[in-house]
Amino acid sequence: MHKEYEGYLIDLDGTMYNGNEKIEEAADFIDRLRDADKPFLFLTNNSTANPQTVTNKLQSVSDVKAYPEEVFTSTEATITYLHKMNAKRIYVIGEAGLLEGLQAEDFVLTDHEVDAVVVGLDSQVDYSQLEKATLLIQGGAAFIGTNPDTNLPTERGLVPGNGALIAFLEASTGQKATVIGKPEAIIMEAALAKIGLKKEDVLMVGDNYSTDIQAGIRNGVDTLLVLTGFTRKEDVENLPTPATHVMDTLEQWKV
Repeated sequence: MHKEYEGYLIDLDGTMYNGNEKIEEAADFIDRLRDADKPFLFLTNNSTANPQTVTNKLQSVSDVKAYPEEVFTSTEATITYLHKMNAKRIYVIGEAGLLEGLQAEDFVLTDHEVDAVVVGLDSQVDYSQLEKATLLIQGGAAFIGTNPDTNLPTERGLVPGNGALIAFLEASTGQKATVIGKPEAIIMEAALAKIGLKKEDVLMVGDNYSTDIQAGIRNGVDTLLVLTGFTRKEDVENLPTPATHVMDTLEQWKV
């Protein structure tokens, strides 16, 4: 038997689906949480999609019924952070979810007199954008990364993630980015505030030890590592700090 948790923070890629490939146990897990009246948030480092797009994908790929208010993205956490630092003028590398989110909050997206450079995953990024970001950061703009994922699990295998873009710019500027997404405290504190629960009453569920599980470990939240995505079964015994719980699939977890 394990501790009973009042709420759940749940990763998406590798936990609810793998790219465009269904994870069979995902829908039943969410149904069991609803039946038990357990609040949850889908907590994702993905900055490329808005909450409605996320819920559409959950439904179409893994038959998971979800609502936009149940999704909290690294874009939303980044916006909260930008407001706190009073940044107004932003140079952005990123896709629609990040661009639309910033525009909806009335940030000025520009490459002149920039307060901050925000770097999210962009599968179409080119050298000129990276060059511009490098020069702006060298010129004094704050350097913010939406999330540190170096790779993303897909049906084709692990592909480059936003952490790879951040690493490029850290190398070219000699500066470290302020990273918003898991495993950092910024997104975890914002998610706990949104779900309205204390950290000791919440379980962080995910497949990636470096982001999902470290988010829990670093921030005092218990963790459930599911072996359906990034972290492999053969890796578990060598992890520096173990997850609170480890399961092959979500089917094994008793809500």
